[in-house]
Amino acid sequence: MTPADEPPLAVVVPEWWRGPSPEDMRRFMLEHRFGMEEVVTKLSILREEFAHLHTDNPIEHVSSRLKSIPSLVEKMQRKGIAAESGPSMTQIRERVTDIAGVRVVCSFVSDVYHVFDLLTAQSDVTVREVRDYITAPKGNGYRSLHALVEVPVFLSAGQVPVLVEVQLRTIAMDFWASLEHKIYYKYRREVPGDLLDGLHQAADTAASLDTTMEGLHQEIRGLEPLPAEVVARLQGGQGGDEALRDALKHLAD
Repeated sequence: MTPADEPPLAVVVPEWWRGPSPEDMRRFMLEHRFGMEEVVTKLSILREEFAHLHTDNPIEHVSSRLKSIPSLVEKMQRKGIAAESGPSMTQIRERVTDIAGVRVVCSFVSDVYHVFDLLTAQSDVTVREVRDYITAPKGNGYRSLHALVEVPVFLSAGQVPVLVEVQLRTIAMDFWASLEHKIYYKYRREVPGDLLDGLHQAADTAASLDTTMEGLHQEIRGLEPLPAEVVARLQGGQGGDEALRDALKHLAD
């Protein structure tokens, strides 16, 4: 099915909604869908190029999702925006920045940073925020590289800047995140302590696997092995410093 054949984007707002009109919301959501598709296209082109012109492909697969209206309302409430009070479109744009999301899964940690550099080096991609949960994991063990990027969407009325959240992670990180999501969904965020401990241990195991696989990858490529201090920081979840990120980026060059 081509984009032109797709059914119109359905936008159903609650009866108590006092925000922008359904028509304005449909335009708003369409803008984000187009922005999301723009980023997916850029990544798909890179993936195809590597598949046909290079020996290694850093991108395993790409997926995307657009927030539903109920999820948007829930996020607004968590951000302290009462939908019943009639929030403006400007408020929603400024406070909810993950309406359009793209996920990129890579084989190795160095690939994550390599793909990030390739995407953000494009002239029409503007980086608004980066949260590096690989060199500085979350408390529960979550690891991923989050980038909030802005891309232009060209509509009949003119150009619209759209924010898209891009998450880049390894296969191991993606597997762990998928498991964590299922557990939190099943227990409605009230997860038993023993499961939380198990999740954290699994996150450490996944990080250790990534480090081992990265080392093997570099050995196969005939490069120098990872420096001991880089291995220690990756396995220990330490980091947040520019030196570690630079070391990983260098391996992908």
